Amino acid sequence: MAYDLYVITDEGLGRGLSHAELARRAVAGGADVVQLRDKRLPGRDLLAAASAIREVTYDAGALFIVNDRLDVALAADADGIHLGESDLPIEHARRIAPPGFIIGASVGSVTAAVRAGIEGADYVALSPTFSTASKDDAGEGHGLAMLSAVRAAVSLPLVAIGGITPDNVGDVIAAGADGVAVISAVVGEDDVTAAARDLRSRIAAAKAGKR
Repeated sequence: MAYDLYVITDEGLGRGLSHAELARRAVAGGADVVQLRDKRLPGRDLLAAASAIREVTYDAGALFIVNDRLDVALAADADGIHLGESDLPIEHARRIAPPGFIIGASVGSVTAAVRAGIEGADYVALSPTFSTASKDDAGEGHGLAMLSAVRAAVSLPLVAIGGITPDNVGDVIAAGADGVAVISAVVGEDDVTAAARDLRSRIAAAKAGKR
């Protein structure tokens, strides 16, 4: 499974576009993964948004992940769920989830990353890698040194999230990330598809430079 470009939808930053339309434009630009994240929507509306994104990602061959809400992810036939450190414990989600269901976990330390792997995570995301304004509760960025330390400690796919831009994405890949998760760098841009395509190209170039 590819996690190179992982786009998180955000209608607040999306210039009036719906979650599904943001997803459509992101996958058109090469996004490998789309995550639905919306803390405001009630369950019924969140499920409607998830179902619409599921259609978009299925047609494009991209993975679809729901943030936090395992019930919505299962109801919408999503590929997986992303859990924060204060969300449903990974091992409990794994008991409920069907075979092949992806569980990703946000981590803030090497210890948390190792524990996530033991508990059954399929990938880990260092959050936030850099300071970001896209999430009010993200806290200070952990930096590239921590990213490299997590890379050395776990064999799971490693995604960097928080403060990723076209200017620093190469450094993030060089530090050991398998991919980057972004919000504003794609969905906050005037041309979502072009922004995704540019990031995808930069990620590919950075990976080619590591070989």
